Amino acid sequence: MTNPAEERLLAFRKEMDKRSIDLYLVFSSDFHGSEYIGDYFKTREYVTGFTGSAGTAVILQDEAYLWTDGRYFIQAKHQLAGSGIMLQRTGEEGVPSVEDFVKEHLKQGGCIGFDGRVVSAKTGEAYRKIAEEKGGRLFIEEDLAGIIWKERPKLSKEPFFLLEETYAGESVEVKLGKVREKLKEEGADAHILTSLYDIAWLFNIRGNDIPHVPVVLSYLVITMEECIWFLQEDVIREEQKRYLKEHSIQTRPYEEIYSYAASLQADTVLYDDCTVNYRIAAALPQKVHTVIKDNPTELLKAVKNPVEIANTKKAHIKDGVAFTKFMYWLKTRIQKEEITELSASKYLLERRKEQEHFLDISFDTICAYGEHGAMMHYAATEETNVPLKPEGFLLVDSGGHYLEGTTDITRTMALGPVTEEMRQHFTAVVRANFNLASAKFLHGCRGANLDILAREPLWSLGIDYQCGTGHGVGHILNVHEGPNAFRYKLQPNLKENAVLEEGMITTDEPGVYIEGSYGIRIENELVCRKAEKNAYGQFMCFDTITWAPVDLDAIDPKAMNEKEKAVLNAYHRKVYDTLSPYLTKEERDWLKEYTRAI
Repeated sequence: MTNPAEERLLAFRKEMDKRSIDLYLVFSSDFHGSEYIGDYFKTREYVTGFTGSAGTAVILQDEAYLWTDGRYFIQAKHQLAGSGIMLQRTGEEGVPSVEDFVKEHLKQGGCIGFDGRVVSAKTGEAYRKIAEEKGGRLFIEEDLAGIIWKERPKLSKEPFFLLEETYAGESVEVKLGKVREKLKEEGADAHILTSLYDIAWLFNIRGNDIPHVPVVLSYLVITMEECIWFLQEDVIREEQKRYLKEHSIQTRPYEEIYSYAASLQADTVLYDDCTVNYRIAAALPQKVHTVIKDNPTELLKAVKNPVEIANTKKAHIKDGVAFTKFMYWLKTRIQKEEITELSASKYLLERRKEQEHFLDISFDTICAYGEHGAMMHYAATEETNVPLKPEGFLLVDSGGHYLEGTTDITRTMALGPVTEEMRQHFTAVVRANFNLASAKFLHGCRGANLDILAREPLWSLGIDYQCGTGHGVGHILNVHEGPNAFRYKLQPNLKENAVLEEGMITTDEPGVYIEGSYGIRIENELVCRKAEKNAYGQFMCFDTITWAPVDLDAIDPKAMNEKEKAVLNAYHRKVYDTLSPYLTKEERDWLKEYTRAI
């Protein structure tokens, strides 16, 4: 069977020929640097056939390549088969970065092409310098993928809603005041903000323009006197117009950001060159002095306020009830009826929908049986869907958005007999998870300092996992949020190494992935808080806020020390005490057994 990517590459190269482009980059992004993107922006997926959320394609006249990270190596290998596109495994020995590859392969006087709206200012500037060094040029005015994509979906234009202060914890005025204080500190007259998560957080609004990420496609310019929101204005309802007027928020058409940037009357502009796109940055008048720094909102929204934390804890109880009901159903029905990856996902969604204030799932559910579990971001389809058997592991990574907050939980469950190796690996992952959750550390530590606590039980077995151990979580926003994370292997373009502050929420999700066999991941969310302060400084620790049983059927107690068993037992007591009031008698009896002390 012919891979459709072959024909699409031919059409793409014809468009490159017409414009004398030697090398064209197709990115996995929208105009805002979002992690997940709407269907309109999935040009890299359309051209290459690779459906993972992260990846960059480089197309030359006689070759094509795709870079992606360790979460997607297995998936990409399968999806690129027969396409003529060669997989480049980011981070592996001998694999150049995309920029280094472009620098090496661009001929003297050559042309680099890309859509300047889907590339950050920082990345676009790097390619401009490469072209300049080779005496060449950039072509950034057209989206070639969009030209050959005849049935491209329309740009999303969904309604948005207002998030009451009861859930947000702070008013728009307070948040804008904090941003303007940062402008004063930087001596800036204006701030260009294009991150959809930051805009939604700042305005206490949530939308629906990216599946499972409640944001509004828009740009924002803040000055000391004005607040100008560029969006598709016909989505604004009457009561929202009043809200915007009340908070002195002006609106302008979405696409006018480029002409506005070109005529911006400001001496100094603050923006984050990792999120503001290259076309906007390139449009700014040359006389404007730019201050390139992180968005002030990035850290403000990462440190959850007391209302957000209290609400998020409520969301996790609801989510824990839904997930525990799902576990009960799975464990008691697997021997009696046919269950598939897709039907299991559907059942879990139904349990979440039963919870008050449920809005949506926070990402596409990963329900992966057997060897599918080794693909970190596997998503079951009608073609890949398999029945679950009463043996081996099922890995389920899922989450929900509630009015109170966002959740992200993973459990791996033994559906029947497992091998000794599987039991050994499962126990190591559980130890890894609780090692990190039990950490006590001095303020000033970053996630990179603590990552070894999770990896040590696995490294001691001579194995590892090709991803970070945890990420920050947005508050009814993107489920992945910086700048806090647990990742020892730092990546230059990822802002994931902030000092861990009180109020930050970070996932704890170590794992084992054996290609062609199985995957294991256990994930809870941790909120960072202050412990004691003494002559040595301010100590910090974590509170776990995710509640669902860890499958004791796959645990080897002999591989755990007494402290580790005590920590797991204490967690399970809290799981039972927290969730049992919301369960039926049969579910409570089952949970009592499944949270027994070991």
